Amino acid sequence: MATTDDEASAFRALADPTRRQILEDLRSGELAAGEIAARFAISAPSISRHLGVLKGAGLVTERRDGNRILYSLAEDRLATSIGRFLSSVCPEQIVLRHTKWRSATQEEGGTS
Repeated sequence: MATTDDEASAFRALADPTRRQILEDLRSGELAAGEIAARFAISAPSISRHLGVLKGAGLVTERRDGNRILYSLAEDRLATSIGRFLSSVCPEQIVLRHTKWRSATQEEGGTS
């Protein structure tokens, strides 16, 4: 049951476009809370609430660096939550994507 609750919190967090954009912004690496807030036309407290939801869902992690809070994407958690759901709903698509990815990787590496 805990896994279902964890996945539900991840999907609730992903339901908001601002939170999805924060995750996309963190894709390239760690950002301070102020840097994240500067990217949006909403208040810093609103961004802080969005970050709290993402952290509560386990989709971002935070660490302190002096007086700054730095956020980073919890890629494994995001991939596990989404992947588990997708594999239960459309398992054949997961197999197809993995096969296509493997084929593309082998072609780039020059092996078949």
